[in-house]
Amino acid sequence: MSDPLFRVDGQVVLVSGGSRGIGRAIAAGFASRGSRVIVTGRDQLTIEKTAQEISESLDTEACHPVTGVACDVSDARQIDSIADSIAEEHGRIDTLVNVAGINKRQPAVDFSEDDFDAILDVNLKGAFFLSQAVGKRMIRQRSGSQINIGSLNTHAAMTNLLPYAISKTGLDQMTRSLAAEWGQFGIRVNTLAPGFVLTDLTRGVWAIETMEDWRIANTPQRRIGVPDDMIGTAIFLASKASEYLTGQVIYVDGGFSAGRLWPFPD
Repeated sequence: MSDPLFRVDGQVVLVSGGSRGIGRAIAAGFASRGSRVIVTGRDQLTIEKTAQEISESLDTEACHPVTGVACDVSDARQIDSIADSIAEEHGRIDTLVNVAGINKRQPAVDFSEDDFDAILDVNLKGAFFLSQAVGKRMIRQRSGSQINIGSLNTHAAMTNLLPYAISKTGLDQMTRSLAAEWGQFGIRVNTLAPGFVLTDLTRGVWAIETMEDWRIANTPQRRIGVPDDMIGTAIFLASKASEYLTGQVIYVDGGFSAGRLWPFPD
């Protein structure tokens, strides 16, 4: 990019949960702008395939091949190993994007202990320990940006998503707490909260006519989001353009969180 405020070329960027959907789009967005991108996912073959596909899609000589590394963020031991290897190879980590997350939709009374633990272990505990591992290195280099991926559940809980809503609300407070602690070291921590985004995981939901009608009626922009809609905000949060912005939640949701649209006659 010609404007240095928004440049991320040369940055070392780690994207967890980068094998599909929002994580993959953000990883590709950084890679196409000259960042050295490492994507993680639980399955080695899947994440390597993703990294290869993104790399093959890059069309300029200034871009670097994307690296895919298997990492289950619910296992803190794997997180330390990944952070160590990236820092050793590249000498630093400039931006972390915490995307890895899982969900399950059902009434609160039906969640088992295993369900609850699985969701919180990935979405909140895993995000924290990855932030911590990368944060230790950012403290030493006295710079860095961490971007946590929130949700509309960060703004207000939705029914039949209780553990997921807890995890995203917790992620909001994690963002604020780390921003408060790490600002003195030149580290910024923010949350990017997507609205309704069409991915392989949500396609079935929005194929239900009543759900689609409800979404359209309550989204000012009327259209559903796509993963690429998240790229611009992620680039902004990683760049010098947001140097004085930390501890914030930015909703990229087509206006959904702005308020409910009242069906009052014109």
